[in-house]
Amino acid sequence: MEAIVYEEFGGPEVLRYEAGAAVPEPGPGEVRVEVAAVGVNPVDWKRRYGWVEEFYPTTFPAVPGLEFAGTVDAVGPGATGPDGTELRVGDEVFGWTKTGSYARYALADVVARKPAGLSWELAASLPVAGETAARVLGLLGVRSGETLLLHGAAGAVGAMAAQLAVAAGATVIGTASERNHAFLRELGVTPVTYGEGLADRVRAAAPQGVDAVFDAAGTDNLPVSIELTGGERSRIVTIAATNAAEHGIVFSGGGTAPSVMSRQLAEQARLVVEGRLRVDVAETLPLKEAARAQELSEAGHVRGKLVLLP
Repeated sequence: MEAIVYEEFGGPEVLRYEAGAAVPEPGPGEVRVEVAAVGVNPVDWKRRYGWVEEFYPTTFPAVPGLEFAGTVDAVGPGATGPDGTELRVGDEVFGWTKTGSYARYALADVVARKPAGLSWELAASLPVAGETAARVLGLLGVRSGETLLLHGAAGAVGAMAAQLAVAAGATVIGTASERNHAFLRELGVTPVTYGEGLADRVRAAAPQGVDAVFDAAGTDNLPVSIELTGGERSRIVTIAATNAAEHGIVFSGGGTAPSVMSRQLAEQARLVVEGRLRVDVAETLPLKEAARAQELSEAGHVRGKLVLLP
């Protein structure tokens, strides 16, 4: 099968296209999916560099990618969807892969059926952003009436978290470049420009103070976050700053139960189809351009999701 493979840590140049990769076989509780679309995430290139081995250990040769959408091609014993019904060959699904999604075929045990009104590209954009946003907001305990500072609010995870927090009744202050401010206002977010003077801009936008901070950017945001919460480190969570422990901050890299993840996928897909949750695809690229997609992601200026099409 076609796949993107890497056999050592490094830059985009370690990724290579392989036309004859082995097709995986599903085991108990697993399905094999013919992949139609792949979501690209910052964790993909962080894993490629070897920066997050503590959370995502790598076995070489490795295929990048966590999320996908596609059609069930083979079913292992006991493989079910979030509603408990058996998955069947031909089911259109999306979810999390166990073998890497930058490939023609992938194995998965956390999936939901794709609604008819959801495109492959949007379905492949939901799993990581949706699970991450819900998990971190849960860790922070964001409640109605509170103010959340969200670093990297215009990215895929940030935009998802912003919408979920606003829907929960929170006031959201989001950092982003000026070109993304109109977009954030459409989501109900008060935008502020990141960089020097950020603390003063946040205080002006939120004179009531900041109750919690969700860092989805990781560009040295932790010191100013600690300052703005009055030193309340327990209400700051980062998914991007790997030096979080040095600041006494929680780095969250996963931990949601698979059954919960499957139900989240189904619910968030329903909200997208109903127009109550917005997911933006920034650009689609062919699978062979995986290195280019990761370069774009690493540059940090993408609004929405980058999607690969095998």
